[in-house]
Amino acid sequence: MRLDKEVNKVTSEALFLVSRSTELFLRFLAEKSAEVATEKKRKIVKSEHLRIAVKRHRPTNDFLLDSLPAPPAPQSQEEASVGRKREVANKPAPAGTRRIDAFFAKSASGASPSA
Repeated sequence: MRLDKEVNKVTSEALFLVSRSTELFLRFLAEKSAEVATEKKRKIVKSEHLRIAVKRHRPTNDFLLDSLPAPPAPQSQEEASVGRKREVANKPAPAGTRRIDAFFAKSASGASPSA
């Protein structure tokens, strides 16, 4: 509202109503997206779940669907699982920890650890 050059002043009540309306709208979208994720047996809400929730609610669909990012290109399950494995393998471990694959890797000397 303040960026609009035609608006000179904004009352605190108007600002409160716009803020509260925005909060309620975002809560509504989050709840509907969570419902879609639950239907799809997912624990994480993704943009595709948001897109489905918006499509289901006609008033929201009319103005918001064009603003959402385009859905990702479909991948086969095999490609998706390979891509996920690469992402995890390339991700550095936090300081003070080590990767589980390093624990199971054979030692350089070839000797087995003694207990």
